[in-house]
Amino acid sequence: MKKVEAIIRKSKFTAVKEALHKVGVNFFSYWDVTGLGNEKEGHVYRGVAYSTSDIQRRYLSIVVNDDFEDITIDAILKSAGTGEVGDGKVFVSSIDEVYRIRTGEKGGETLK
Repeated sequence: MKKVEAIIRKSKFTAVKEALHKVGVNFFSYWDVTGLGNEKEGHVYRGVAYSTSDIQRRYLSIVVNDDFEDITIDAILKSAGTGEVGDGKVFVSSIDEVYRIRTGEKGGETLK
């Protein structure tokens, strides 16, 4: 099993959620977050400089079986990108085990 974590633009959340549902990823958690990035310059709009390093972001946490790893990441990359600095990041880590609290069962079947 894999844990896919993504930090995306808040404005792209609906598109990412729909893309994940289309590939069969129907359960994940998310939080509204703010962070700092590597960009040193902001954007200027109508003469006012705006920092793009503290744009509102959404943090997604998704646990999937190994066979869903690539399609989950692909769905996020295709739906979250704008081509601009600040589109976000995707992190992947291994999950050793998962348990369903209600029944006590464990393993990949608990993710279905």
